[in-house]
Amino acid sequence: MSAHRPPVTDYLLLALLATVWGASYSFIKLGVATIPPVTLIAARTLIAGGILLLVLRLRGIRMPTDGRTWRLFAVQALVNSTIPFVMIAWAETEVDAGLAAILNSTSPIFTFLFTWAITRHEAVSGRKLVGVAAGVAGITLVIGLDALSGAGRQMLPQLAIVAATVCYGVAAIFGRNFKGLDPMVPAAGSMLSGAAMLIPLSLVLDRPWTLTPSAASLGALAGLAVVSTALAFVLYFRLIASLGSVATMAQAYLRVPVGVAIGVLALGETPAPTALYGLVLVVIGVAAMTLPGRARKAQAA
Repeated sequence: MSAHRPPVTDYLLLALLATVWGASYSFIKLGVATIPPVTLIAARTLIAGGILLLVLRLRGIRMPTDGRTWRLFAVQALVNSTIPFVMIAWAETEVDAGLAAILNSTSPIFTFLFTWAITRHEAVSGRKLVGVAAGVAGITLVIGLDALSGAGRQMLPQLAIVAATVCYGVAAIFGRNFKGLDPMVPAAGSMLSGAAMLIPLSLVLDRPWTLTPSAASLGALAGLAVVSTALAFVLYFRLIASLGSVATMAQAYLRVPVGVAIGVLALGETPAPTALYGLVLVVIGVAAMTLPGRARKAQAA
């Protein structure tokens, strides 16, 4: 019924979420120009975690204090931020932001493959299998053919982005451990846990006090932490509550063309034709994995 139809504001916020997450790849590209990947991500997780903690406090929600929950936060940090964030940042020292956006958008496909193979709580349908096939074909097209033009120089960074996406698939399954918590709590907890892991590494590896980051890199770091991480999580959980998880997942394929477009407009990137063909296949694959089926639409009506 029309009374239950989400307001236009929710769909505008969904478009905003796709934009701020799509922009993260360009922020990273600008950031790693003068800030090493580990230090960039350590600062990103620390700033974002602090902002999310402040938002939770303003909402009157307390963080857990038991050791078991924080150990779970630490594991979630490893697979959802620490490892994948650093791998993507390192990869973007070589590959374009738009290409990173394409490769990293396939997390719903890997999530489905892991649930199908391990937990088996995800129903298998012909549409989802088509989505997996299209997504894998898109990845193969982007990596396999585009890498040839660079004589294999970008193969390892591109595979690192795919590996980061696999980490997100694992994180989506592991996140079921936090069902009893407000969704923003594990987001803040994992960010702060990730910062606790990365700050010592940054101090040892990069000696950040010796760095001279450019104004562009510092601005990109601020945008990455405040806009593409903290604000994005606030928007994400706001939309989960109003639109539901399935509709909110639409940002997974909306952010692909957004990320590529921002790379073209802001950074002057020119995606190879093979990457654009791969983008089309990836968008089709992720859409097939995340759009609700007719049965679920009928139940929601």
